[in-house]
Amino acid sequence: MIRILIADDHAVVRQGLKQILSEALPDLMCGEAGDAEETVAAVREHDWDLVVLDMSMPGSSGLTTLRELKRLRPRLPILFLSIHPEEQYAARVLKAGGAGYLTKDSAPSLLIDAVRRVLKGGRYVSPSLAERLAQQLAVDVKDSPFEALSNREIEVLRMLGAGKTVTRISAELRLSVKTVSTYRSRLMAKTGAATTGELIRYAIDHQLIE
Repeated sequence: MIRILIADDHAVVRQGLKQILSEALPDLMCGEAGDAEETVAAVREHDWDLVVLDMSMPGSSGLTTLRELKRLRPRLPILFLSIHPEEQYAARVLKAGGAGYLTKDSAPSLLIDAVRRVLKGGRYVSPSLAERLAQQLAVDVKDSPFEALSNREIEVLRMLGAGKTVTRISAELRLSVKTVSTYRSRLMAKTGAATTGELIRYAIDHQLIE
């Protein structure tokens, strides 16, 4: 039996993924999680062959959840399925130990191919992402302010872009207000933003928020 945990905060998405995967994979048992906390709890309590994880769920970012899942189950493959474009997160996901990255507008056949490849121990990289990664080897990607941001800075930027205050961000990330303010200052320096409003515009322009 193949055991796959589907982690997404939208029930209709979870149901759709279950249907797609069930039609393609025999002897499939799917579990569900609706936020980061439920996802971590499910991985802590049960053995899974694969987790299909949304990048943006209540509780914490996908990258933070990925780190926690890898801490609990280092060998558990995590396949991301996200609304965010590949160029924003895919390379970061792979570097952090993720098994692959797909956008939610991908064809069901691509999802099935990715799941099968990951279940066999491989990693899934789309042709467009493979080309982009190859190009990055030939250029200095740090020339881009976005590429120069750390994963934590991306996380804070995404939350600022969603309109969350420094106080709320500190509570959700379990960081001090001073630390979050420091991240905001670093973001402003790296992106050239002069105000929080300009940071929000930057997050919107780079499609970091839904």
